This record gives sequence, structure tokens and C-alpha cells, in this order.
Amino acid sequence: MSLRRAPSRRVKEPTIALINVVFLMLIFFLIAGSFALPLDPRVALVDTATLEGRAPPDATVILPDGTLELRGQPVTLAEIIANTPTPRLVPDRALPAAELVTISRQLRDAGRRKSGS
Repeated sequence: MSLRRAPSRRVKEPTIALINVVFLMLIFFLIAGSFALPLDPRVALVDTATLEGRAPPDATVILPDGTLELRGQPVTLAEIIANTPTPRLVPDRALPAAELVTISRQLRDAGRRKSGS
């Protein structure tokens, strides 16, 4: 009596199933994208390349170095907390996100909330 093991079959990777799924996703997105109506050719979209970036009135501007300005004058965070119940912040693009989070957290801790809440 021989106790030899039967040769094990190699399990093949299901690559065909993966290709089928990717193909079906491609077809789905092609069909879903065709449901969007094209923009009317008579419509001219707004050009913002020459738009001057200006802060809204009564907004506190945060410069890249973290200094605050209100109506063009430097202010401190304590002055904003004391005089502005709902401060509007306009951060500079170059302001580090950590600095913006710190300022926002200090305003929230002082009881200031975003408008509408």
C-alpha cells in the first residue's frame, strides 16, 4: 500500500474576472458620462484671470506670516474677540494650515462661532 499524496492542483489567479470588472466599470462610466447635457454654445463662462482678489467688507485678513488686518489696519486676535461677535476670516493662500487652525480654535474657544450657527 502506497501512501503517496495526490498531486495538488495550482489555484489559478482570477485575472479574467478582474478584467471583466474593469471593463464593466469602463462601460458604466462611459454611459453615465453621456447623460450630462452639453453646455449651450451660446453661453460664455466667467473669466476670473483678471479678477482682483479683494477681501469682503468687515473681514479679517490673515496674511502669510499670521498677522491679522481688519479694514487695512493691523489688529490682534484679542481685539477681534472683543469687538466682533461673528468674525469673517479671509486667509492668504500661503498661510500655513496649522496657523489657520490655531487662530480658528482660539476664536472658537472664545465663544465665536461661524455665521449661521
